[in-house]
Amino acid sequence: MGGREIRLGRLFGESGRAVVIAVDHGFFDGPIEGMENLTDVLARRVDSCVDAVLLSPGMLGRCPAPFSRRGGPMAIVRLNWATHYCFGWDYREAETEEAFTAEEAVALGADAALISLTLRTGSEPRDARNVAVFRRLARGAERLGLPVVGEYFPRRPNDLSPRELHEEVKTGCRVLAELGADLIKTYHTAAFREVVEGCPVPILCLGAEKTPKQLDALRMAARQMADGARGVVFGRNAIQRPDPPRFQRALADVVRGESPEKAAAKHGLRD
Repeated sequence: MGGREIRLGRLFGESGRAVVIAVDHGFFDGPIEGMENLTDVLARRVDSCVDAVLLSPGMLGRCPAPFSRRGGPMAIVRLNWATHYCFGWDYREAETEEAFTAEEAVALGADAALISLTLRTGSEPRDARNVAVFRRLARGAERLGLPVVGEYFPRRPNDLSPRELHEEVKTGCRVLAELGADLIKTYHTAAFREVVEGCPVPILCLGAEKTPKQLDALRMAARQMADGARGVVFGRNAIQRPDPPRFQRALADVVRGESPEKAAAKHGLRD
């Protein structure tokens, strides 16, 4: 058993399911509500039930809590920077470049590397370059025993119909697995079981926009798990809440099989 297998075992644990909290928004959007002070967020708003936190390598070096405590969550860091994640600037071409190497990430304390991929950008050379960036960064992570989280994110997801989003995600996830991703982060689609059946590695579903009610977010997670996801990656839905740790404990229960209603009641969620 190598380093990648050991780290994947830590992420999924005995249940085989994972709860990841994303706080990497500032990498593209700058400070957003509830995540202005990331040191405070990580020290006070991430519960011990969380399996991993997704953030940028630069912030990992500045915010050691909760990663430095015994039994703390794993640190998943994002290695490449892509223009279409800068939603406020309306960038749409999906150009991507290496931002950090795997070696730099490990030196800062990373346990896994997230590398995004976008295809169908409207340019065949750009698509090919995006694949090349993914493989170059993945190769570095593989040498160091870091699991590679491949993120498939369409160039303009809000412009796609549910069927178009599904077809692109289904293809993109399989491409990522073929390129060597150990697990994948992506959208939950209208026929998500087809995505899971066509992809040989675990898939974690992202939370996307914040839901109005906490119970809505728990129900979304329950649907994702019922359709074959192996976990969730929630950001705003897990942090921009009246009591983030309380919500995260309820989310962990749902990911591991409890009903949203029972989990909400058990942890006393109030909107």
